[in-house]
Amino acid sequence: MEFFIISMLNGLSYGLLLFMLSAGLTLILSMMGVLNFAHASFYMVGAYLGYTVSGWVGFWPALVVAPLLVGAMGAVFERTALRKVHKFGHVPELLITFGLSYIFLELVQLIWGRTALEFKPPASLQGPAFTLVNHAVNGLKLVWGAAPADMCVAADAAIRVVCSPFPMTRGFMMVIALCMLLALWLLLTRTRIGLVIQAALTHPEMTEALGHNVPRVFMLVFGVGTGLAGLAGVIGGSTFVTEPAMASTVGSVIFVVVVVGGMGSLSGAFLASVLIGVIQTFAVAFDYSMLDVLSRLGIQVTDALRNNSAAKLTIAQVAPILPYLFLVLILIFRPKGLLGTREG
Repeated sequence: MEFFIISMLNGLSYGLLLFMLSAGLTLILSMMGVLNFAHASFYMVGAYLGYTVSGWVGFWPALVVAPLLVGAMGAVFERTALRKVHKFGHVPELLITFGLSYIFLELVQLIWGRTALEFKPPASLQGPAFTLVNHAVNGLKLVWGAAPADMCVAADAAIRVVCSPFPMTRGFMMVIALCMLLALWLLLTRTRIGLVIQAALTHPEMTEALGHNVPRVFMLVFGVGTGLAGLAGVIGGSTFVTEPAMASTVGSVIFVVVVVGGMGSLSGAFLASVLIGVIQTFAVAFDYSMLDVLSRLGIQVTDALRNNSAAKLTIAQVAPILPYLFLVLILIFRPKGLLGTREG
């Protein structure tokens, strides 16, 4: 039971990290119609800036300063480069953001090097948030923080005791992601700014006639979207690893999330992120092959199938391709995505 709970929480935390990344991309796509290919690179830059700023003033100020710096970089990029090619269509937008991703990668390697950095979270986020203690006799028990050593050792060697800690950093990540979801929803649906942003998307001429600066609105939206990626970078970099490859690790997955959830749908991105995070986590945890599954079901395995290399593949080995398989199925059976309202 403790294995299922911890795996589910790990899947949710990974899925919520994907949502923190895809939320900014979804915001930019829904408001501006721009598919920002460099979005994961802003995530990487946020992690590196967070590492540097935290070395100067501490982690908590870096959690605020680094996303602001990344958001400012995104706004400047939109103002000076992306706006120039926006009128020429989606292909030039993709190409210029694709080029920006490589510029970021080279700059990061020049400034911080090619090796991974040790970006430690603050002392208050180190250690487990809680520990699940599964005692063969006494059952499952939750202990806040780290469980005492004597609780994880049974007096009788025949009694099985398993202690499963859940890291504080993952819990913090989940709280920030949920707060981000609530804040974006309130901003877009309950504030005047959100109404102006949505009006600028659907009726830009009328919005401009009412005295609102539509290009400035789009610049701020792009800055906010990249700033959210920077926030995810600070949290993700301190939770997992800060390295130049971190952008490519999640870059393709967040596009899968956006398409699966529905192009421009914030709620769809949240649902798709959680589903993909949970599915991948459980797939990695269950290290069974097709042969193992058939054997457990009592089905006799032929020699031809036993010698088939594909049948020997475990679920954990195919876990990295599951999001893309999910994407293919969504495009076939529901092209507008899980909660999307438009095709493609």
